Parts: sequence; C-alpha cells; structure tokens
Amino acid sequence: MFMVWFSVQPDGQMPSDKTVGGGDDAFNTFFSETGAGKHVPRAIFVDLEPTVIDEVRTGAYRQLFHPEQLISGKEDAANNFARGHYTIGKEIVDLCRIGKSSRF
Repeated sequence: MFMVWFSVQPDGQMPSDKTVGGGDDAFNTFFSETGAGKHVPRAIFVDLEPTVIDEVRTGAYRQLFHPEQLISGKEDAANNFARGHYTIGKEIVDLCRIGKSSRF
C-alpha cells in the first residue's frame, strides 16, 4: 500500500516528478534509500516453508528486496508449533540473530 501511496516502482525507483517521501516522515519509516537511489522496504521476510519466499524472489517485486531480506528454510513445520519453535525454526532464528548482530 505504501508503494502505491508514495509511487515507488517495483524496482525501487521513484518517478522523477515525485519528491522522496513528499515531506512525509512515514516514508522514511518504511523505506530506506540506497547509495544508488533505490528505495527498499525496511522489512525482513522469514518463513520456514521456502515456496512462499521464493514467490517474492521470483515475482514482480523481486528487484525491490535484497536477498538478505528474504530468509527461508528448507521445510515447513507442518503446522506444529513445537517443531517450528524448538527444532526447525530455532536454526532460522539463530541465523536471523547472527545477521542482526553483524549489522549493528
């Protein structure tokens, strides 16, 4: 919705007739600008089931996200909380923690 509101294109570019964020701080809350002038969402997508994240990786907005923002496992937890939290999901959470600590 914010992409439509602020006219951000699927490749992260903005039309030349638009100002960045239009003076609205909400834009900078949800998007950050790269050195190349591309606007990327401040979001990380995590899913144990790989096909959901693969849809983002190959879809119309694939150029919008950096590959580090798309984290997926190799199998899902089969709707089992304990399996997702304590076994399969634990590895993904540890991976996310390592990535987070390396950025700060």
